[in-house]
Amino acid sequence: MVFSTIIFLFRFLPITLALYYLVPYKLKNTVLFICSLVFYCWGEVKFFPVMVALILINYISGLGLEWADRRAEKTGKEQKGLRLFWLLFAVVGSLSMLLYFKYANFLIGTANSLLGLTMPLIKGIEVLPLGISFYTFQTLSYSIDVYRRAVATEHNIIDFGAYVVMFPQLIAGPIVKYRDVSDQLHVYKGRYNLAQLEEGATIFTFGLAKKVLLADTVGALWNDIIGVAADPTVTFVGLQNASTGLVWLGVLAYSLQLYFDFSGYSMMGIGMGKMLGFDFPPNFEYPYISRSITEFWRRWHMTLSGWFREYVYIPLGGNRKGKRRQIINLFVVWLLTGIWHGANWNFICWGLYYFVLLMIEKLFLLKHLQKGKVWPHIYTLFLVVVGWAMFVGNDKGVQFGLLFQKLFIPSGGVSAAYFLRNYAVLLVVSVICCTPLIEKIWLWLKKRTATRLITLGVLLAMSIAYVVGSTNSPFLYFNF
Repeated sequence: MVFSTIIFLFRFLPITLALYYLVPYKLKNTVLFICSLVFYCWGEVKFFPVMVALILINYISGLGLEWADRRAEKTGKEQKGLRLFWLLFAVVGSLSMLLYFKYANFLIGTANSLLGLTMPLIKGIEVLPLGISFYTFQTLSYSIDVYRRAVATEHNIIDFGAYVVMFPQLIAGPIVKYRDVSDQLHVYKGRYNLAQLEEGATIFTFGLAKKVLLADTVGALWNDIIGVAADPTVTFVGLQNASTGLVWLGVLAYSLQLYFDFSGYSMMGIGMGKMLGFDFPPNFEYPYISRSITEFWRRWHMTLSGWFREYVYIPLGGNRKGKRRQIINLFVVWLLTGIWHGANWNFICWGLYYFVLLMIEKLFLLKHLQKGKVWPHIYTLFLVVVGWAMFVGNDKGVQFGLLFQKLFIPSGGVSAAYFLRNYAVLLVVSVICCTPLIEKIWLWLKKRTATRLITLGVLLAMSIAYVVGSTNSPFLYFNF
């Protein structure tokens, strides 16, 4: 179930919020847990056992770690081996499911290609369990934090289940650590107030507008070029017929679509979290105004970057053990980041591409970028757009080699002029919305009740009208 659909906006969300607000305080987590399971099962009920298994594995791991600590208190001996066993129980149990569903066929296909084998692919896992990459990391953060004694063990399985399957952030993030919401999860009276509900509804409205008014519309330009859409009767350019200028325009449009799609979805999740009484961490902070690749990854998908930094980079030694070790640690992190995004060599190359760029910046370039004014922005945006070309290189209708040939070897074909005439205004608006200017305008508008309500009302009405009239509003990160 996608947030930007009629069934979610007019059925699931209002029914869930009504039940959540009406039930007694002590039943709110139960309602949230049950409604979130309904939300998850709506898309693929056959993967329900996967979700239950991940909940149980990490819940039992937390109890096992607590039991090991109690045993240490009684015996006076540190139970390092026992604690490590329960941590590995959670890590291996959780990652093995992610490995099986997301990477098993990729590994089999790679082995067949490299070794000349004929192992058959596993049937039935062609479609990923929705959000498995996100909620696997969330559950792991709980078990690791309990192991580190950073959070207390959760004894109530309903409360723990509500955290794992909480529908606003279940399938697309932001990646919420247990400690981010544990206090609010156990607060019954006073979990939310009217001001928080209003703020949540505002954030949700802006997120919905980002998704349907910007992402879906600017994404049509990329689809016009590569020939992918719901209507097979429409004539498309086709990547092979596009000129170099048009391909660059299309990749730029895809870059804007990906940002508005993912950041809009994250905003909707954060807004609904506030409406339920939870404060989720931010996931984007105007990444396209960055002046370096280092800064870009501090602003893009911040919860994923933070997860890898806290649970992989720092435990490996971070930057505390010299430049050589730091480079090795960066390599591991970005290899895993690429793999996390998908079981495809494109994503692995994409991760290593960013490793090389970040390594160059850390070794010598960053100090020069910090002194520049305009050229660091151009440098960053150019490399980011090239990165998104690698990212989209395995999508339907896209040939990776042909795409990069068109980008970097000038070639004729269908000109970009026609598409610029049709999409120029939308592209300008989209670029402006990538900057803090819109937030400054909103801060001025919301000072007055009338302008605040009119702005939100217009955005909501336009977004709903688009949702009602749209036949297809996919979320790009469902693929990951």
